[in-house]
Amino acid sequence: MANREILGLIKGARAGDVVCQLALGRVYLFGHGVPKSVPTALHWLARAAQEGSEEACLLIGTHVPFELAQAAAKALIPYYQQAFDAGLAQAGLVLAQLVLADCANHCEAVRAKARQGLEAAARAGLPDALWLLSRQDGAQDQAEQRGGDAWLEQAWLSGDQAGFLTHAMPLARELLQRQAIHGARGISLTPAQVLLLSRCALALAPTGGTESWQCCELAAHGGDRASQLELGLGYARMDAHGRKLAARNGAANFKRAVRWLTQAGEQGLAEAWFVLSRIYTKPEFSQRNVVEAHCCLERAADLGHGPAQLECGMHAWRNRREGVNSDVRAAYWLLQAQSQGSGEAEAVLAKIAPRAEPGEWGQFAGADSPGLRRELDQSQPLLAGRMALARCFHLTRAEALLLDVHAADQGHCLLIDISATHGRGKRRLVLIRSAQERQVLDQVLRTFERVDCGIDGPEGNYRQRLYRLKCYLAELDAPQEQQFLAA
Repeated sequence: MANREILGLIKGARAGDVVCQLALGRVYLFGHGVPKSVPTALHWLARAAQEGSEEACLLIGTHVPFELAQAAAKALIPYYQQAFDAGLAQAGLVLAQLVLADCANHCEAVRAKARQGLEAAARAGLPDALWLLSRQDGAQDQAEQRGGDAWLEQAWLSGDQAGFLTHAMPLARELLQRQAIHGARGISLTPAQVLLLSRCALALAPTGGTESWQCCELAAHGGDRASQLELGLGYARMDAHGRKLAARNGAANFKRAVRWLTQAGEQGLAEAWFVLSRIYTKPEFSQRNVVEAHCCLERAADLGHGPAQLECGMHAWRNRREGVNSDVRAAYWLLQAQSQGSGEAEAVLAKIAPRAEPGEWGQFAGADSPGLRRELDQSQPLLAGRMALARCFHLTRAEALLLDVHAADQGHCLLIDISATHGRGKRRLVLIRSAQERQVLDQVLRTFERVDCGIDGPEGNYRQRLYRLKCYLAELDAPQEQQFLAA
């Protein structure tokens, strides 16, 4: 989606247009033309749902997990109820999680609806729902079993793997025997049994025995994402960094690896998507697909995988001449990688978005005088806003006077591009690195909210803006400005 279209959606959404709010929520939810941001998507979808948008409720119920919804549970519960009533099992699960997390503050009708949602999600086979339902439905006659589970839990948490295996392996072997008779899909595992198998596989992994692989495989069929990841890595003969493991014998089975790694990735494991990005680029893989590899890499980056974020940033920067705003996207991913301690990302950012020298053309005039600042804010608010941006982000005079403030804001950086109206202007990026810089930019955006920043707007062309600036600086009678005025 073009940048101008997104700006139109933002303006419409801020003005209360439900269609724009819904469309903007979808843009941020799926990352169409902007960096993907589920919290931002939730903000606009909730506003659309508040105005009665059924589609917004369905999107919230499908894509917004419990962890993000918990902070605004009271406001979002009705939307999850509506999505569940429309037949979405995932919405029923999140509804149950929100209500059960604060059960005392909800009426009986809401608690009953949450119970229905939990049961529907469990029937749909969602692992979290099965686990939560098993906790809610713990019967008294299972007290002894719970006591055994508590002992195993304590042994595992204390690091007593030998003791854990002594008591857990008989239970795991019983499940493996049932699998041998009925097949992995022929038995139904509880969340506790899946967790038991996963931990047994992890404890047995150093031995490299057959039972470790069998436990891992059965736990993966039960929906355990860690086991699915380990199973995929085993079939691919690779580690979590995408490197080939010489210690594992036999040929790789990439098709099986893709199956299990995809399931693990769908459950939120960034490492799975990262390894998939490596598999899809292998020449020996019959389904080699460079485009799919990059999609997997971006999904890993979206989930916070540092090396994937660095690689996405470098890829976007190398292809900056082929895609619109590829340099902006490169800066976004490199900032994410830098926040995770990547020194390489920091070095690249210093090259693609260097901090400019402030220069001196009058932008600091009156900065130390609150009275002059207030007078400028009142008499010429647009010029005051531009000078504030120049002081904060070290803009040149031409950049400050001609910058399209709306188009420049990319969330994580300012896109400075005045080449269309100034022959010597060059496109560059300025990173927004602090909350103070973000605050200054937001304040200026509010000033320009309904203002056309182009030459057809109220500020006029460059000559008119420059004349207005010189007149203001002449009134200051500042010695450092006289040289500029005479030039």
